Amino acid sequence: MRIDKLLAHSGLGTRKEVKKLLKTSIVEINGETVKDPKTQVNPDVDEVLIAGESLDYQEYVYFILNKPAGVISATEDDMHETVLDLLQPSDIVQEPHPVGRLDIDTEGLLLLTNDGALTHRLLSPKHHVDKKYFAEIKGIVTEKDITKFKEGVELDDEYLTMPAELTIIDIDIEEETSKIEIVIQEGKFHQVKRMFHAVDKEVLYLKRLSMGSLSLDPLLELGAYRECTKEEVQRLKA
Repeated sequence: MRIDKLLAHSGLGTRKEVKKLLKTSIVEINGETVKDPKTQVNPDVDEVLIAGESLDYQEYVYFILNKPAGVISATEDDMHETVLDLLQPSDIVQEPHPVGRLDIDTEGLLLLTNDGALTHRLLSPKHHVDKKYFAEIKGIVTEKDITKFKEGVELDDEYLTMPAELTIIDIDIEEETSKIEIVIQEGKFHQVKRMFHAVDKEVLYLKRLSMGSLSLDPLLELGAYRECTKEEVQRLKA
């Protein structure tokens, strides 16, 4: 790739800013000073130094975010704050995107990456990636609902969902509410909410706990994020 693109993607500034940086003669490729922004460089082979310091370039970035309510799973929007607005500027330069979507009022785990191949694998229906949610439900969830979800639920558009694993955590008889966990392998629009609506119940609160092998970090506060560990990325790709 071009050296100016490499420097920009490494968080050293915009294309315009790194061109100014190159003019200062502090960038070297394999021991030779480089000023031309069009100079080609292979980050896997060539040694790039900035003022004598080695440049550590990562082609792909992977972030785990604890999405808060009120923020949309998009890269840009004129009306609402997006998940990218929660990232530091240096973490946006490589253009990560949310892997799948969480509703604006849904909280929890969201993976952000610029790895298109991994995104495709995680979202492709044929790979059957589990997505686990915690929810508070208006209504008493029963064993009948568990059986219904296991068979697949017909939504309001007559779509029959894939089998889902529904687990009752707690029932409040007086308040007529339930706390549950549900595992699905699809990502239809408002799917969990529509599934419970199909059995005459309402989702009051929804939080994603995991996606595939990646689980929400309990130390991450709402709106906070961190880089995925190498082990987490390897498990996602496995």
